[in-house]
Amino acid sequence: MNKQELIAKVAEKAGMTKKDATLAVNAFIDAVKESLAKKEAVRLIGFGTFDVKKRAARKGRNPRTREVINIPERYAPVFRAASNLRELVNK
Repeated sequence: MNKQELIAKVAEKAGMTKKDATLAVNAFIDAVKESLAKKEAVRLIGFGTFDVKKRAARKGRNPRTREVINIPERYAPVFRAASNLRELVNK
């Protein structure tokens, strides 16, 4: 499912226009982005948690030159599905 299909499904399920559903979906995505940028988790009971995980600095290797390079620490967005969602997917 892509974003346009999601918007159509939200509009259908909520009984709203596609224009209103577009605003709702975009607002949700923006809210999640803003929270993750502040390193705050977004917990949706029964669905899952969007969070930010710190990845430690490490050494890597350039596959072309085989030269060892230092990869700095960074933050990565992660999603952990709730048990309800995992059970639904595994039915």
